[in-house]
Amino acid sequence: MNKVIVSVRGLKKYFPVRKGIFSRVSDYVRAVDGVELEIKRGTTVGLVGESGSGKTTLGKTVLRLVSPTAGKIFFEGEDITELDSSRLRLLRREMQMVFQNPYGSLNPRMNVGSLVSEGISIHNTVKKEKRHEFVARLLSEVGLGTDVMSRYPHEFSGGQRQRIAIARAISLHPKFIVCDEPVSALDVSVQAQIINLLKDLQKKHGLSYLFISHDLRVVKHVSDLVAVMYLGKIVEVASSDEVYSTPLHPYTRMLISAIPEIKRAGEGGREEVSISGEIKSLADIPSGCSFHPRCPLATEVCSRETPQLEKRGAEGRSVACHNV
Repeated sequence: MNKVIVSVRGLKKYFPVRKGIFSRVSDYVRAVDGVELEIKRGTTVGLVGESGSGKTTLGKTVLRLVSPTAGKIFFEGEDITELDSSRLRLLRREMQMVFQNPYGSLNPRMNVGSLVSEGISIHNTVKKEKRHEFVARLLSEVGLGTDVMSRYPHEFSGGQRQRIAIARAISLHPKFIVCDEPVSALDVSVQAQIINLLKDLQKKHGLSYLFISHDLRVVKHVSDLVAVMYLGKIVEVASSDEVYSTPLHPYTRMLISAIPEIKRAGEGGREEVSISGEIKSLADIPSGCSFHPRCPLATEVCSRETPQLEKRGAEGRSVACHNV
């Protein structure tokens, strides 16, 4: 059985909303609001939800790129919630991030060799005389040749830039990587190549991923477990197969029904859910169940009481809903 590598308990990240000439705090944006989540070693947890659900903020908070408002973050059993800057610096070798926009995450003034070797230079994990060889090996591992080392990010396609970003992320031999919409800016054919690369690297290095995406088709192919997020909260957690074959939460069912090819596959089986309206702002979250204004199953209790994430059926499966 795989051991848990990352665990969050009651994690919250609130951003203050300031108004008036004295910039007094009038409210909070509850981007992450009491999240409970576990990621086992060598597995991928897909985090899905519409834009504005708080997915990216959760990923950054787990990595301590932003400080949590409340709750606990554990990495390999160690509480990393309040580590000081020196200990966080060491932690960066173990936890990395691949961003959505590879061009924005790469310094345009640095060539590829410098970009990929920056981490090992900062942490001094490879001797100077061996760094060129080390970087060449990394670039080969992500499908690029050594001839690219002297070139700059603007000279590459989006898929090639993402390969450079991935090489940079794995240069310190991390154990855990947050992939924040890593293929959403790429063409469909290139998406498949990058996904396959991430899966190959996971097998080779035993990596654990938190894979953030709004595209459930992508998440289906990469994830062992899927967590569905809505307005700062996790509303359903299940294996990849269970989420697509028997989604429980009305929001999950809505997301699944919006995918044409999956919708056709489910004809005659699962009841489809058609839900109108758009996601609310994280600065104006409804009371009770935050999804109730859009939910066809909502009852009076949904507007008053916030449902808790409770275990349902198979191991690892849970849902937060009063009516399923």
